[in-house]
Amino acid sequence: MIFISEHAKQKVDQLKNEAGLGTDYFIRISVVGGGCSGLSYKMDFDNEAKAGDQEFEDRGEKLVTDLKSFLYLCDTTLDYSDGLNGKGFQFVNPNASRTCGCGESFAV
Repeated sequence: MIFISEHAKQKVDQLKNEAGLGTDYFIRISVVGGGCSGLSYKMDFDNEAKAGDQEFEDRGEKLVTDLKSFLYLCDTTLDYSDGLNGKGFQFVNPNASRTCGCGESFAV
């Protein structure tokens, strides 16, 4: 399962409204090679499911990932911070053995 915090859900709803996206849009999360630690998170809005997608729903928000990425993302929570130490979406990933200082890449 992939989870979303209440704060991240509120920010996603705000971004969807600002972009004029309908209820058929969901969050697509994937893992790609790169970044200081070897793997990076990628997140976007999408409205078309692909063969092999893993679909989850938390707090009324649909979260979708491909099967390969799910192997890295299992039990991860999408969070959002707007504090002094940084602003933006963050992934709380219990599978990561290390993360870079900016939090945008990780290793397992």
